[in-house]
Amino acid sequence: MPLYEHIFVARQDISPAQVEGLTETLAKVVTDHGGKIAKSEYWGLRNLQYKIRKNRKGHYSLFNIEAPADAIFELERQEKLNDDILRALTVRVEEHDEEPSPVLSRRDRNDRGDRDRGDRGDRRDRGDRR
Repeated sequence: MPLYEHIFVARQDISPAQVEGLTETLAKVVTDHGGKIAKSEYWGLRNLQYKIRKNRKGHYSLFNIEAPADAIFELERQEKLNDDILRALTVRVEEHDEEPSPVLSRRDRNDRGDRDRGDRGDRRDRGDRR
């Protein structure tokens, strides 16, 4: 079966619990049409590059899907009918990454405070300061 990565952006004014319910509903659409969700990630509320329908932020979610094309068509059709979804993108891929996506791994690194600032030994002495 073909492999897909699917990302959708939901409106900023719905709660994370509502986004989780929306995610479960969309996953059920895929499974009802003979597909399988290999991985589902919630990326959180993030800034949009430009305003979409008067929204400056959106809830991002990612699916790794293994499904026939009919399941993907139905998923995209359901998203077009739903007013809570601002944008969606589906891309066919050769294989899925089993690791967390770069968005999640970068956020985890920043939450821990592991900012790598380097050795700082390359700075010159600033001399005697008054």
